[in-house]
Order: sequence, then C-alpha cells, then structure tokens
Amino acid sequence: MTILIALVAALAFVPLAAGLWLLPQAPGGKSMQWRGFGASALLCALAFNLTFFVQEVGLVIPKALVPGLHPVLYHNDHDWRGDAPIAELLQATGAVATLASGLVFLWLARRIAPDRPGWRLFAFWMAFEGLFQSLSQWAVGSLIPGNDVGRALAWLGAGVGIRIALLAGTAISLFAAGRALAPLWPLRRGSASRATVLPVAAALAVAVLLCIPFRAPREPVEVVLIPIVVHLIGLGWLALGFAMRRAGTESHALAPPGPPLAALALLLAFFQIVLRPGIAF
Repeated sequence: MTILIALVAALAFVPLAAGLWLLPQAPGGKSMQWRGFGASALLCALAFNLTFFVQEVGLVIPKALVPGLHPVLYHNDHDWRGDAPIAELLQATGAVATLASGLVFLWLARRIAPDRPGWRLFAFWMAFEGLFQSLSQWAVGSLIPGNDVGRALAWLGAGVGIRIALLAGTAISLFAAGRALAPLWPLRRGSASRATVLPVAAALAVAVLLCIPFRAPREPVEVVLIPIVVHLIGLGWLALGFAMRRAGTESHALAPPGPPLAALALLLAFFQIVLRPGIAF
C-alpha cells in the first residue's frame, strides 16, 4: 500500500500541482458552463463502467480461447476454472483492450463536430477512461506484482531494468494522453485557466460515487479504490495538458442530463441483473 500511495502521489499530484502552477488565474479562460456539469458527471460514470466492461471482456475472451480454461465474466471482475500457465500472461490483455478503446475514442472525439457536444463529450470521457484506466495499470504493474499487468510481467520474468523502463515509458504516455485530451475539453473561450480544472475534478468525484452501485458487492476498498486512483491520475495529467493547451473547441449548450442518466440506469441494470450471476465462456 505504501508503494501504491507513493506512486499515485508521483503520477497524480505532481502533474496536478505543475498544471495548476502553470495555468493562469485570469478569468479569460472560463471553464465549461456549469449547467452542463450534470451531463458531464453522468457521462464520466457511464464511460468508466463501459471501459471497465471492455477490460473484463478483454480478459475473458483470450482465456476462453485457451484449451482447459473456462472463464466467467462478472459485473465487477472475472474468474476462471482450469489451469494453463499462459493464464498469467493473459492478465495483461484487459489493459491492452482498454488502451485500444481509449485510442479509438480519442480518434472519434477529434472528428465529432463541436455542434454535437453531447456525443463529443461522451467520446472525450471514453477516451479519458480508456487511456487512464490502461496506463494506470501499466504504471502500477511496473512496481506492484499483484495487479494484472504485474502478474503478466512476472510470467515474462521481467527484471528491474525492464520494469523501470516500463514505468518511464508509461509516464511519457500519461503526459501524451493529457496533452491530447486537453484540446477536446469544451471551454467558453479558447484558453484555459485554473478554473478549467474545477468542473473536471467535480465530475470525476461525482462519477466515483455513481460507480459504487456498479462495483458492489465487493470489499469497500475494491469498490472505490480503482475509480479514485484512475481519476486522480487522469486529472493530474489533464491539468498539465490544459497548461500546455494552445487551442481547443468552444463549448455549446449541452443536452439535459436525461439521456445520460437513462443510459447509466440501463447499464446498471445490465451489470446487476445479467452480469452479477456470471456469464460462463
């Protein structure tokens, strides 16, 4: 736990502090309208849980293709029966799937017209969750052998040098992700300020609370720890990206939160009614 806390401090609070220090205080770069905050928080929660589902499917399908392994998909995890040495290596396929999802939605977010702000913001949050859910796993796995990526690295026999190189490469990728996402966040004007970070941080905090029903029942630390870690790391690098932002999209009035709320409710029903008993592959 000490290593995890130190890693989160380095990968979340350091870039956040740097970003806030570099961002101006002047109101010239006012943040996205607060009237769109409800839709943003709901879309963030929707994106987190959809991306988590992508991760678990990405973990289950490769195992299902291995003779002797019989995986089961749940709403908050996955498991398998049988034994095959390669199963430990396949623990990294979820992080690969979420990274692919993040890159696809980053590409889409850049191509959705600003006059479709709801879909553009959804693509932004899907890119955010895909990139930072994946990259946070690579960072943690480089130091902690117990997480999915760490188990794959142990199977590969990765030494200290490879793990340090992976951590350094992941830090560079986190920086690149924040810089790529920052221009896609809608502003009232073209420049960012410290005020820009506030609605993002608030949306992420509310999304953590909204994710609890999707992940329960489970140990309390497991229910909230992953969303908190992912969102803290993502917020830090996005804030640094805001500080380096040169241009971006103007905001438009966002749609009411009704459609995102309905989508989130349907996804919760799917998680708790269909996935909670488990789907065997």
